[in-house]
Formats: sequence, C-alpha cells, structure tokens
Amino acid sequence: MQVKRFFAADMRQAMKLVRDELGADAAIIGNRRIAGGVELTAALDYKLSALAPRVPNMELEDELRKTQSRIVTAQAELSLRGDGESDKSTNRQLFAGLPLTAAEPLIEPTYAEPRRPAPAAAPASSGVDPRAFDSMRFELNSLRELMEVQLGSLAWNQLQGSRPEQANLWRRLQRIGLSGPLSRDLLALITDIDEPRQAWRMLLAHLARMISTPELEPLEEGGVIAMVGPAGMGKTTTLAKLAARYVLKYGPQNIALVSMDSFRIGAQEQLKTLGRILNVSVTHVDPGQSLVQALDPLLRKRVVLIDTAGLQASDPALRMQLESLAGRGIKSKNYLVLATTSQKQVLTAAYHSYKRCGLAGCILTKLDETASLGEVLSLAISHELPVAYLTDGPRIPDDLHLPRRHQLVSRAVSVQMQEEPSEEAMADMFADIYHSPTKQVG
Repeated sequence: MQVKRFFAADMRQAMKLVRDELGADAAIIGNRRIAGGVELTAALDYKLSALAPRVPNMELEDELRKTQSRIVTAQAELSLRGDGESDKSTNRQLFAGLPLTAAEPLIEPTYAEPRRPAPAAAPASSGVDPRAFDSMRFELNSLRELMEVQLGSLAWNQLQGSRPEQANLWRRLQRIGLSGPLSRDLLALITDIDEPRQAWRMLLAHLARMISTPELEPLEEGGVIAMVGPAGMGKTTTLAKLAARYVLKYGPQNIALVSMDSFRIGAQEQLKTLGRILNVSVTHVDPGQSLVQALDPLLRKRVVLIDTAGLQASDPALRMQLESLAGRGIKSKNYLVLATTSQKQVLTAAYHSYKRCGLAGCILTKLDETASLGEVLSLAISHELPVAYLTDGPRIPDDLHLPRRHQLVSRAVSVQMQEEPSEEAMADMFADIYHSPTKQVG
C-alpha cells in the first residue's frame, strides 16, 4: 500500500493532486486544516485496485448521499448554537470517522424546520468558544467540498458507462464553454432524441432560443443610455461606435455625450476629440456633482450616451456612481459592457458589482479576439440579460452589430476549444452542478 500526503490551498486543488499522483482509485484516509490550506492523506493499494471491477458502486453512492444529508443536518444544528452537549458526540463521530454505536442509531435526516432553543438556554450557549464553531464550520465545509468532488467524479463515470452518447454531448457543450447548470438544462430538453446529429442540432437551436435580445434597438428607442462595467471592457470605444452610428443615420443635432470618468488619464480628452469629430456636445460630470443637474440641459436631445468610469468593486466612488445612475430623476438604461476575452470569474464579478444600478442588458465586445463565447453566453442567459450589441473590431462604427441569436451560437461553435476537455475538468463541472438545487445529471 502506498500512502502519501498532499498539501494545497483548498480541497478541490488537493483532490486534483491526488488524482494526478495516485489516480482515481486512491482512497482519502484523512484531512485536516493547516496554515495556508488543507492537508490530505491518500492511500493506494495496487493489488486491490488492479482487481477491482470498473463498474458503478451503487452502495458507495448511497452511502455518500447519506453522509451528505448528515452534513446538511449538522450544519442546521450548528447554526442554532443551543442544542448543548447532546450533539457533541455525533459531531465528534462525524469528524473522526467513527461508526455509530448501538445506543446511537443512524436517523435519516428530515427537512422540517429545526427546533428553536428555549430562551432560558441562551446564557448557557454564550460561553461557547467561537473558535470551536469556526473550526467545526471549516471541517463541515471541507467535508462537503470533498463529497461534491467525489460525487461529481462518480456521476461522470457512471454517465460515461451507461449513456456514452449523452456523455459526448456533455463534452461538446464543455468545449463551447457553457456552464454546467446551463448544459444540464439544455440536455433535459432533448431526452427523447436518440440520433446524435439531430440531438446536437436541437441543442444549438434551444441555446439560440435562450439568448434574449431587445425587441427594439436601444438607439432607436432613445433616451439616456449608460455604458457600465469594469476597466478594459471597451466602454468608451463602444460609446464612440454607438454615437457614430446614430450621427451617420440621423445627424448630430439630437445626440449628446456625457463623461463620468474623471479617474482614467486622458478619458475626457478622448471623448472631447470624438465630440469634435462628430460635431456633438460633450458634458463632463465630476465626482460629487449632481448627474440630474448635468443632464437637465440635455433632456431635449433624443439620445444621451453616458461613459462611466471602470472602478473596482471596493471603491466607494463606484457606489456613488451606481447610485447616481439608479436615481429616480435619471431613468437611465444601463448596459453592462462585457469583453468576451475575460475569464468566467471576472464576468461574474462584474455582473454582481454593477447589477445594483439596474441593468437593461449587456453589450458583448472583442468578439474578434475571443477564444470562447460560452462563458459570457452562460452569464447572459442565467441572469436574463438581453444582448443589445456586438463589437468585433476597432473600426468605428463598422464593427458594431446588432445581435442575431443563431449567428451568435454559430460563432460560439466556430471558436470552441479544439481539444477534448480532460476527465478532471468534466468531473469538476459535475461537482459544480451539486451546488444547484436540481442535482440530477445525465
């Protein structure tokens, strides 16, 4: 038997190290928190793993699900902090991996509302060391993450063995870059189609229908239109393309430009230059200045385009900027500008930072530079953000386009990853699905 310790920043990275070093047959025999991360102890028995049949282990899966239910119950009891010593033995057994004795039978958890502790018990719980609860929470979270990784790997292996055609569709959707929950929802729509080519065509058709676009082009609808988003997404360039598109079609009389970016060097000069070229008025709003008062002389214009500053989520100036755009007197239609070259985490963080101002939709930029469209499409679909415009180059305004849903899906397929996703990537995607309410995959 080979026993080895692995150190990583979190449980998922540690599990990946175990799989890479010892393979999928390795057994986790211990885990604990250390400074800077976690420590896993894994063992591999070459004789047993060589003779073990490569078939789904239903008993193991059932035991894993029971353990997951116990974790949920333990977390609910932990949050009460008032159940006294009666649960300590159970918690010790859960963390130490000890079997329940005959005096402590396994009780299947129920999901009824937990009993609230009596007010008289509050003083007794006040003396509990908070560090003990923090340690218990860490252990529970580590155990839950470990369970999700194992269940994800188990579910993916079973799907490959029982339904290889659907497993292939999962891989193709992963190559596009779609999220696990969205892929699951798409595959649920074609369960009655057995022919692989027809199933793939129907998947893409359903994906196109899920993408939302405005019924009327924002420039044609008019009003106050603001470009919001982090730095580097292409807000100013997109605003320039929108302004030029409107001027070429209707002239410069009924459009105005507003800049709220007083933080980036040269941002105001860039917009002034654009205004001179298009013969359009440009108004600058300094931090602390009332946006309502700045827009008051411009209300007679049919279209007002606002360029905002790309600030960090922790910057207090961002909160003031978003509150100004969400003010009652503004009635601004705010569009989140998203560069398709950004990572999934960056796109998600941008949405959660800027949704406070009320988003009318999104604008996808840098399509000519992207290597994947699945991430940004998953974000737009999951948060119901209509895609208002697309940009795919530096030319003003030639590289600004109205979205066509089927063309956007075709483009997403054309820029998909060339290589097949690894087994670890597929298992991790299935593990992520276990965070969502519906946990049936395949």
